Parts: sequence; C-alpha cells; structure tokens
Amino acid sequence: MYKITILFGVLLIATGLTGYVGTGSEQKTALIPSGFGVILLICGLLAANESRRMMAMHIGVLIGLLGALGSAVSLFTPLFREDQSETGLIEKLVTFIPDLFRQAGNGEAAVISKLVTLILCVVFVGLCIRSFIQARKAREAAEAEKLGEGQEISPEE
Repeated sequence: MYKITILFGVLLIATGLTGYVGTGSEQKTALIPSGFGVILLICGLLAANESRRMMAMHIGVLIGLLGALGSAVSLFTPLFREDQSETGLIEKLVTFIPDLFRQAGNGEAAVISKLVTLILCVVFVGLCIRSFIQARKAREAAEAEKLGEGQEISPEE
C-alpha cells in the first residue's frame, strides 16, 4: 500500500502544480493539493520501512480524509451561502451540480483542481480502509493459527 500512497502523493502534487499554472500562477491556494501530495509522498516513503508502516499509513489516510473534506467544503460552499430565495436543498443541488460540471467543462482550473483533488482523496481513503481491513484479517488469522499450534495434543500423551 505504501507504493499506492507514493503514487497518490505524486498525483496530488501534479494536480496542485497544474492548477497553479492553470490559474495563471496567481492563486497560491491552487498549491494546496500539492501540500497534501507532499505529505502523502513522505508518508509513503516512511511506510516503506515495515516498523513505521502502520503509523505512516494512518497519518496518510488522515491527510487523505482532510484533503477530501477540504475539497468538498471548497466546492460546495456556494451551495450553502445565504440567499434570498426560499428554495430547498434538493432544488439547489439540481441547479448547482450541473453548473459545477459546466464550469469544469469550460476549463476553469480551480474547479477542475478541486474536483480532481476530491476524487483522488476519496479513492485513496477507500483504498486505505480496504487495506486496513485486509491487514486486520490477516493479523487475526495469523494469531488464530499461532494459538492453534500451541494447543495441539502431543502424540506422547
């Protein structure tokens, strides 16, 4: 999983740099995905060492979760701004989501960068959760096997 963490770190770094260049190198906040990517890259490199793997991967999944939440809040904040209309959330979503994708389709670098960051972070967190579950099952199976070996009846008895 540490190699996947390194990959997602590199992808987030590329997303941030692309967003920064796409905004005309004027918006420093476009580099935020790169910050998350650098931290994930470091976590992946630390996780290459077996003794540091659990700690590094847990920090990595926390960073991925923060990146996903930050991107989602940034993307959907306009949806919850106060306005004079009395429309409900569903009506707002029906108009907001297509507008969001229209902006991305028009090549607005900030929106594209936020969407890519959100997708990358959500996928990364999902992969980490799956990996954690598999590791726990493997650890429990190894412990059960170890206990089973210790309780075997010797042929001498």
